[in-house]
Amino acid sequence: MSKTTRATQLLSQAGIAFTVHAYDYDPNAERVGLQAAEALGEAPHRVLKTLMAEVDGKPVCVVVPSDREVSMKKLANAFHGKSANMMKPADAERLTGYHVGGISPFGQKKTVPTAIEEAALAEPLVFINGGQRGLQVRIDPKDALTVLKAVAAPLIA
Repeated sequence: MSKTTRATQLLSQAGIAFTVHAYDYDPNAERVGLQAAEALGEAPHRVLKTLMAEVDGKPVCVVVPSDREVSMKKLANAFHGKSANMMKPADAERLTGYHVGGISPFGQKKTVPTAIEEAALAEPLVFINGGQRGLQVRIDPKDALTVLKAVAAPLIA
């Protein structure tokens, strides 16, 4: 497994401090984010999952703790929209250039507005997908917010 991805290249070029952590990805896991947390030996609220959604028909990226679900109403509010829904996996892969299970908010093919669950910012370090199945980057969530030009908002149900 390569530890260099578009995500890690973007973070390096931006001068962001991060470490790379590989784990055994289980394609049959019911919840990929929780499986990653368990494999890394980390609390699920510190391992963030990256989801692709649409607000009023426009693509957005959402980063939330792996043990929580996104509130569609809160997601729409975060982007000043009326309605939100999850993006179809094939559309998410086409838009980001990453495979489901390896979608990172960093280095996507097309930059889209991003929101990070505000509670994650209370953690000193979090894990976020590094752009490949079985690869996470450990990063200060405030650095992630900055490099992504993301908004911090209450997003979880």
